[in-house]
Amino acid sequence: MKVDLAQDARATIGEGPVWDERAGRLCWVDITAGIVHRWSPRNGDDRAFDVGQPVGSLGLGAHGGIVLAVRDGFALVPRGAESVVAMVDVERELAGSRMNDGRCDVAGRFWAGTMDCDHRPHAGSLYRLDAAGGTLAATRVITGLTISNGIDWSPRDDLMYFVDSQTQRIDVFDFDAVSGALVGRRPFVEIPPADGLPDGIAVDSDGCVWVALFGAGAVRRYSPSGRIDRDIRLPVTLVTSVAFGGADLSDLYITTARHRLTPQERVLQAHAGGLFVCRPGPSGRPAHRFRWT
Repeated sequence: MKVDLAQDARATIGEGPVWDERAGRLCWVDITAGIVHRWSPRNGDDRAFDVGQPVGSLGLGAHGGIVLAVRDGFALVPRGAESVVAMVDVERELAGSRMNDGRCDVAGRFWAGTMDCDHRPHAGSLYRLDAAGGTLAATRVITGLTISNGIDWSPRDDLMYFVDSQTQRIDVFDFDAVSGALVGRRPFVEIPPADGLPDGIAVDSDGCVWVALFGAGAVRRYSPSGRIDRDIRLPVTLVTSVAFGGADLSDLYITTARHRLTPQERVLQAHAGGLFVCRPGPSGRPAHRFRWT
C-alpha cells in the first residue's frame, strides 16, 4: 500500500493524532518537545504551540479548545487560546512519572494513563477525567501498568480496547458508557515481540482495531475476532499511533518518532518523526469530544 509523507515534522516522539472535523485539521503532539500541532492537509499550514512541559495526548473540546494529558496531569486550553487555564494534578509528586496516550469516550470523559520515564514495571495507572457541574475530577481506574498506551472503543461503545505496551497485548474490557465502569479485562490479541511493540490504536467503523507496531515500521489491522486482517509498512521503524481523518474519514494518519534511532539510522530514515498518511479502504469515526464549559 502506498504510504505518503504528509508532514515532515521531524518530531522527537510524535503521538496522539486526533482529527478535528470542524477545523479540517489533524491535531497531534510531540511528547518530549511539549508541542501541540494542528496541521491542515489542505495547505500544509501547521498551527503549533508549546505547552511548556511534556504532553502525551490530547482530546477535542465539545465547545472548542482542547484537553491535554501533560507531565503533571490534565490541562485545559480554551478555544482560541494557546496556554493552559486549568489543571488537575495527576502523580505530580512522582518526579519520574508523566502522562501518556489518551482519548475521549462517548460520554465526553477523557481517559489517559501514566508511565515511569524509565519504564519501571507496574508504576503507571489509567485515569479518567470527568467534568460535572463545572468541576473537574480525575479518577484512577487501573493500577499496576508499565506503559499505559493506546485506548479506543467499539462502534457500539460497549467495549474498550487498551494497550499496556510491555504486556505485548491489546486487551479488551466490557464498558458501561453511562457510568464509565470497566469489567472483564481479557486479552484481545497477543503480539509477538518480533512483530513490534503495540503502541497507539484506533477502531474503525467496521469495529476493526488498528495498532501501531513500534520498532517494526508497521501498522496492523485486527478483525473484531482478533484475526490479522492486513499490515501496512512504513519507511521508518518507530511507528507510534494512528487516527482516521479527512473529509470522508478514510485517510489513515500515522505518527512516528526518532528518539531511539542511532545517528546512522537517522540518516537512513530521513523522515523519521514525520506524519504519514495512506488510504487503506476502511473509514474511521468522528472523535468523541470532552464535555466541559
